[in-house]
Amino acid sequence: MRQASGTLTVTAPRQGLHLITDAVAAWVADQRMSEGLLTLLVRHTSASLLIQENAAPAARRDLERWLARIAPESSDYEHDDEGPDDMPAHLRSALTAATLSIPVLDRRMRLGMWQGIYLCEHLRSPRRREIAVHLMGE
Repeated sequence: MRQASGTLTVTAPRQGLHLITDAVAAWVADQRMSEGLLTLLVRHTSASLLIQENAAPAARRDLERWLARIAPESSDYEHDDEGPDDMPAHLRSALTAATLSIPVLDRRMRLGMWQGIYLCEHLRSPRRREIAVHLMGE
């Protein structure tokens, strides 16, 4: 059994879902493990990770609109240290995921045909986000 770990840094230019599948796949391939389990952790409380439809841009846009509706910006929140989008960002993160676990086989993630990995940026301004990656396998 081997292990590999590292950090992927992603720049999110705007609020929304940003496809990161290719960057994660490249990191997995570089580890040269034929099979194992990949764990991803976004190291922030106002961003999250999702596995979701990656072929139809409308699906991504619908998800972005849904998140905005379910946790809208409002002056009603007490927590606004970074501005009016701060607390909604935390709520949207709570609705999605900070971690993902993905099986690896033949040095490739076992995602479905239409699945992609997204960094969900919940703040409006551009951000650099860190994703801790860990692969355990052979």
